[in-house]
Amino acid sequence: MIFWTIVVLLIGVPAVILGVPALRRSLVTPHIFALFKRILPAMSDTERDALEAGTTWWDADLFSGRPDWDKLMKLPKPTLTAEEQSFLDVEVRHLCELVDDWESTQVWQGIPGPAWQYARDKGFLGMIIPKEYGGKAFSAYMHSQVVMQLSTRSSALAVQVMVPNSLGPAELLLHYGTEDQKNYYLPRLAAGKEIPCFALTSPYAGSDAAAIPDTGVVCMGTHEGRETLGLRITWNKRYITLGPIATLLGLAFRVVDPDRLLPPGTDTGITCALIPTTHEGVVIGRRHWPLGAVFQNGPTSGKDVFIPMDWIIGGPQQIGKGWRMLMECLAAGRAISLPSTSVGTAKLAVRGTSAYCAIRRQFKTPIGKFEGVQEALARMGGNLYMMDATRKLSALAVDLGEKPAVISAIAKYHVTERGRAVVNDGMDILGGKGICMGPSNFLGRAYQQIPIAITVEGANILTRCLIIFGQGAIRAHPYVLREMHATADKDQRRAELEFDDAFFGHVRFVCANAARGLWYALTGASSAPVPEQADPAMAGYYRAVGRMSTAFALLTDTSMFVLGGELKRRERISARLGDALSMLYLVSATLKRFEDDGRQADDAPYVHWSVQDALHKAQLALAGVLDNFPNRFIAGAVRVLLFPFGMPYAEPNDDLGGNVARAMQTAGPSRERLLADGFLADDLRDPVACGELAFALLPQVDAIEHRLKPAVRAGQLEAMPQTLPLLDQWSAHAVSLGLLTPEERRTLADFARFTDLSVHVDDFSPDLNAAVDAEQRRRMTAPAIVLEV
Repeated sequence: MIFWTIVVLLIGVPAVILGVPALRRSLVTPHIFALFKRILPAMSDTERDALEAGTTWWDADLFSGRPDWDKLMKLPKPTLTAEEQSFLDVEVRHLCELVDDWESTQVWQGIPGPAWQYARDKGFLGMIIPKEYGGKAFSAYMHSQVVMQLSTRSSALAVQVMVPNSLGPAELLLHYGTEDQKNYYLPRLAAGKEIPCFALTSPYAGSDAAAIPDTGVVCMGTHEGRETLGLRITWNKRYITLGPIATLLGLAFRVVDPDRLLPPGTDTGITCALIPTTHEGVVIGRRHWPLGAVFQNGPTSGKDVFIPMDWIIGGPQQIGKGWRMLMECLAAGRAISLPSTSVGTAKLAVRGTSAYCAIRRQFKTPIGKFEGVQEALARMGGNLYMMDATRKLSALAVDLGEKPAVISAIAKYHVTERGRAVVNDGMDILGGKGICMGPSNFLGRAYQQIPIAITVEGANILTRCLIIFGQGAIRAHPYVLREMHATADKDQRRAELEFDDAFFGHVRFVCANAARGLWYALTGASSAPVPEQADPAMAGYYRAVGRMSTAFALLTDTSMFVLGGELKRRERISARLGDALSMLYLVSATLKRFEDDGRQADDAPYVHWSVQDALHKAQLALAGVLDNFPNRFIAGAVRVLLFPFGMPYAEPNDDLGGNVARAMQTAGPSRERLLADGFLADDLRDPVACGELAFALLPQVDAIEHRLKPAVRAGQLEAMPQTLPLLDQWSAHAVSLGLLTPEERRTLADFARFTDLSVHVDDFSPDLNAAVDAEQRRRMTAPAIVLEV
C-alpha cells in the first residue's frame, strides 16, 4: 500500500498536473516561464534583427529530426531559360576571351579596359535588375552560373561582375528604395552608367558591423541652394570592392538626432544611403592590394558631408532600419556570390590537375596512377561534386523566393573551405609547376588568393562559430523562437499561454527525438524515411541523414538546456553543432543533385565519396560536442542513447578513392558533368587548354603504345620517349620499320607538343621586373595560337 502511494505521488500526480492544461498553466507554467526569462541571454536590437532576418527552409527540416525527403526531391531542377543559356554561351564566353589572368594581374593591375567596357555595355552589372528598368532579370541560378564561369578564367573579373549583383545599391533599391530612387538609379546601374559599391566595414567594426562608429547627425543644411533637413555624415571605411572606380557609394552609418529634429518615436540607428562619389566631401582613397588580386578595392572616407534626407535608401521612413535591410539582403547574396566563385576556382583546379596527372609521367608511369596522388585527386573530385551540388541547391532556394539566412552561411563557409582544400591538393600534385609564377601557371594565383573568399562577406571563423548554429538554433528550431517571442510579450497572461504551448511542445519534441534516436541506434536507422523514388544504392544515405538529424536535434536541445545563455559564449561547442548541421545540408544537396542529373551511374563514385566523407565529419562534430560537454554525466547518457555501439560512419576507403581518381582521368560525359560550364580557351598559349588537348589524345597514344609493346620487348624498337625531339626521331624510325603509320606519328607529335606546353614552367632573366615586362609586351602583341579541330 505504501509502495503504490509513493508511485502515485511521484508519477501519477505530476502526470495529472502536466496532462491537464488548466492545472499545468496555473501550477507549473508561471514558474517555468519566470525561470526562462531569467536565464534567457540579453539580446540587443541588432542581434534580434540578425536572428529574425531571412527565412528558414531545408535547414528547418534538418533541425526537426525528421527531414521530409519527398518535399526536397520534388523541387525542380535548376535550369536556365533560352535567353539565359544564350547569354552564357555567347556574351559570357566572349568576356572570358577578353581577359587573361596573368596579364590582368601582372600588366594591367586590373581588368583590361575593353573587357570592363564590354561587361558594362552587355548588362553584366544589371543581371538582378528587372527588365522594366533595363536589366536582365536573370534568375539566381543564372547569376551563379555567370559568376562561376568567369571564376574559371579570372577571379578579378568574377568579383567585379559579382559585386554589383550581390549585396549593394541595386539589391537594396529593389527591396527598399522609393519609386523615384528606383526609376533614376536602376536604369543607370543596369546600363553600366553607374558603378556601385557598398561601404560597411570600418577599421574598428569588421565582423561586429553593427558597432559601426560612422555617424550621421540630423541637422539643417544647404543642398542645391535650398536649406533642407538632412544628415551631416562622417565615415571611414575600408575593404570596399569597386570603391576606387565607383560612381555611386552605398553607405551604412549610425543616425543620431541630438536636436530632436525627427518626428517623435523615430528609431535612430544604422541607416543606408546612396551618395554620388562626386558629391562634395566624399573621399575615394587609394587601392588595397588583397594578396595580389587586382579587383578594384579600397578605402573611402568623408568628414561632415551633408546629404538630404531623400538620399536615404527608402527615404526618411527607413532611418534606423539599415541593419535589418542588410541582413535580409545578405542572405540571398551570400548564397550565390562566394559559393559560385569558389566552385569556379575548384573547376579550374580539377580540370587542369586531372589532365596533368593523366599525361605527366614519372618512373615511366602516369603520376595519376600513384596512390598518393590518387588520394589527393579523390578529395578534389569528391569535394567539387559536393560544392557544386550545394551551390545549385542554395541558388534554387533564392529562386523559390527564400532568403535563406542559415543555408547561405553554410554555403559560404563550407564551399569556400572545400574550395581551399581543392586548390591546396592541386598545388601539392603540381609541385614545382605550381609554385613558379608565370603565364604557364594556371593555379598559382588561385592558391595565392583563396584566403580572400575565406575572409570576405563574413569571415569563416565568425560564420562557423556564431552564425550557422547561432541563427539556426533559434530560427530553424520548431519551438525556441516561439518561446523567446512569448517572453517578450507585454501581456503576462497571453505570454504565459503562448509560452505554455511552445514549451510543452518543445518537451514532447525532445522526448520524441530521444526515443527515435535510441530506436535508430538499435536498428541502424532501418526505419528512417527514404524518398519514394530514391535510388536503392543511395537509400542508406537518406536513412543516415535521418539518424544524424535526430541526434543533432537532441544534442542541440541538451546543449541549450544544460548551458542556457552560456552556449552563446561556448563557441567551440556551437561551432561543432553547426558543423553537424552543415554536413547534413551538404549531403542533402549532393543526393538531390544525383537525382536531378538522372542517377548517372558513372557519377556514383563522386556521390559515395563525398557523402561518406560528410557523414563521417558530421559524427566527428557530434562526438566533439560530447567529448567537451561540461556535464560529463549528461554527455555519457546522451552518448549511450545515440551511439550505444560506437560511431557508425567510416571515412571513404581507398578503393572508392581510387575509383574517383580514375573517373577524373577518364574522358567522357562523367568528367564533363563534373566540369560543366567552366570556361576552356581555344588558345594554345593557355596551359589548361594544352592539357585538355593532350588529355583528349591520350586514349590514342595509349593504344599505340600498347600495340608496340611486342616490338619493344623483341628489341625492334626502344620504349617510346617523352620529349619531343627524341620522340620525332623514334617515330620516324618506327615508320621506317612499318610499325607506325604517318597519321599515328602525327598523333604522337601533337600529343608530345601539347604535353610539353602543358608541363612548361616559365623562366625569366635575372632582372625579373624587366623580364616580366618584356614577356608581357611579347604576349600582348602576339596573335592567339588557335588550333582548328
